[in-house]
Amino acid sequence: MKATKRTIPLLIVAMALATAWAIRGQFGHEQGAAWAGAIGGLALVVVSQRRDWYDKMILVALASAVGWGAGGMISYGMVVGYGHADNFINSFYGLAMLFVIGGLFGLLGGGLVGLTLDSTSDNKVKWGPLMAEMVAGGLISYYFLVEQIGFKMTPPRSEVWAVCLGAGLAMLWYMAREKRNSPIRVAFFSMLGAGIGFGFGNFLQIIGKTWDVPFNMWNVMEYSIGFFGGLGMAYGVFSSQWPKESPKPKKWENWASLLIVAVLIPLIVYRETLNYDYLVGRLENLPNVESVAFTTTSVAALILLLMAGTIFWKLKKKNFSKRDVAYVFFILLFAYTSVSYLVTGLFGGIMEITHHLYLINILVLFIVYRIKTEPIVYGNAGIDIKRWIFFLLASVVFMALLAVLAINLHGDIGGHDRFPLN
Repeated sequence: MKATKRTIPLLIVAMALATAWAIRGQFGHEQGAAWAGAIGGLALVVVSQRRDWYDKMILVALASAVGWGAGGMISYGMVVGYGHADNFINSFYGLAMLFVIGGLFGLLGGGLVGLTLDSTSDNKVKWGPLMAEMVAGGLISYYFLVEQIGFKMTPPRSEVWAVCLGAGLAMLWYMAREKRNSPIRVAFFSMLGAGIGFGFGNFLQIIGKTWDVPFNMWNVMEYSIGFFGGLGMAYGVFSSQWPKESPKPKKWENWASLLIVAVLIPLIVYRETLNYDYLVGRLENLPNVESVAFTTTSVAALILLLMAGTIFWKLKKKNFSKRDVAYVFFILLFAYTSVSYLVTGLFGGIMEITHHLYLINILVLFIVYRIKTEPIVYGNAGIDIKRWIFFLLASVVFMALLAVLAINLHGDIGGHDRFPLN
């Protein structure tokens, strides 16, 4: 029974990020990933049973949004196609590179969350120098790997993955210098989970395509990276040691963070994918597209206004409780689900089954959230490099096995060859 109660927090974070990441597929890019990341960060705080973390919930949500959102710059459409190839070299390359791309999402997302939880009055994270180092690391990595030696993962698409790689390595170097072992552990397990989730998700997509499963298998792949990425991030947090008391954020820090999470990120999502002109183009096949687009963009604006207004009203108090965290978490998740219904054509009579499954996920999350769980478990503060290298190698072998299975289950399903065989 105790094992079950300790597993529930992991499941909640995994399902929360998985659901939000699947919804993110309707919006894409950095802003969509950032909204999903914020939801995953809030889920982590909800189940932590740390009262001092409740007061930091907006800072954690912002860190998670920035970290997971940064990976949204990466182009991976071509890599998914490589995974669909009918030969081992290209299929394995596709799955392995998806492991790398998913790993970069998790590395940045989990790492920034870990640093936020590890920052105390006596040992503050130096955010300014850290951000400068990450930007510099990203630029150096890009120009060295892509421009100098010419390593291109996704030609002719963008190679911004190299920027995220450099930023992630700079972040790890900062953590190591500052002896912040717990954030390193969170970054590693989050990286491992998201990487495995992305590669495995592509394999599931291949199976669905091969067997003509009448379902949005792209959405399954997105759910997979979110689930395993959230699972890895949660495990990294709950198995590490943290300061016994985190300082309460300053009022301006909370309000500035809240403005970004509850207003700026949704506003960018609205500007990019919920505006009238975009909707007219996306829903062009509907006979009354102008009317549907106008109604959709108006209702979406109302939903986002109500979401921001209720969150600001709820958080005007000085101290936050678990109920407050849960309130913000469910409001952000439900609003994200609602605008996802809208952007796919709800007012034009289009309702995809995946959206109904999002609602079922939210219902399950609400039910499971109310189950009493064990307090956060303080675990290892050390770093076992040999063990982690083994995990990484095992993950690569797992990707190779998935590639072998995939090419023996299908023929030509429209995959791409990164390395021509003839």
